[in-house]
Amino acid sequence: MRTLEAVPELLPTQETMEDVSAFTKWLTQTLPEQIFNLLPKIAVAAVILVIGYFFSKFAGKILKKVMVRRRVDETVHYFLCRMLVISLRIVFVLFALSAVGVNINSFIAALGAAGITAGIGLQSSISQFASGIEILFNKPFRKGDFIEIDGVTGTVEEIHFMNTTLITLDNKRVILPNSHVTSKSIINYTAQNKRRIDLKYSIAYGDDIALAKKVLQEAVEACPYTLADPKTIIAVSAHSESAIVLDTFVWCKSEEYWATFYDMQERVKLAFDKAGLHIPFNQMDVHIVQ
Repeated sequence: MRTLEAVPELLPTQETMEDVSAFTKWLTQTLPEQIFNLLPKIAVAAVILVIGYFFSKFAGKILKKVMVRRRVDETVHYFLCRMLVISLRIVFVLFALSAVGVNINSFIAALGAAGITAGIGLQSSISQFASGIEILFNKPFRKGDFIEIDGVTGTVEEIHFMNTTLITLDNKRVILPNSHVTSKSIINYTAQNKRRIDLKYSIAYGDDIALAKKVLQEAVEACPYTLADPKTIIAVSAHSESAIVLDTFVWCKSEEYWATFYDMQERVKLAFDKAGLHIPFNQMDVHIVQ
């Protein structure tokens, strides 16, 4: 039969004996004694928490000032500041727990296990969150831009970590999940300060093309929204069944696109009427053969 002396690994170590002795001593103390012995540690932990609270708040303000100075997009400010503040406070809470005597290694392991479990159950939300971060840092559009995503057009009102909100031209609020936004093609109509409007006008085959081009040029110059640079292009683009088609490419400021479009449509119709030019409609000649 083997004895404990023959199996050294089964014998308690000096460190184990000390831990058992300390635990036994703690059990034999009365509750007031236990509280009294913990008071210094609790006081140190409280000081650490107070310092951590104000330090994290101060660090968040400093980070915001730096981002404002470097002209970082406003939609990123809140996220980065909150992440910094929360991270610092978690670190100080761990320091406080360590000061009290809590084994933070086990605590961190438990947090990690809980994080993995939560991550599995919240895959969709995590995907939305990651897409929100991608939008905020890659900046395919900003707040106030007029964009089109998967057939939906509108002005960007808010960019959150889970979704993006658009206001359409008829004042509808459209909320798009960020994972949907990043997986679709995005057309940003206001990314550039100038836009070209492609207009088409038709005249009858019997009308004077040179006169029509002159009338169109005068209408473009009279429009208060069109730009002289880049130069306007007016040219015959098609001989259709019932009309000659004239392409008119004019430039305007991006924010004045629709004002320019509607002004030109009305202005050209009035100018054609005044000049005696005809805007034909589709027609069919029927010949009766006897």
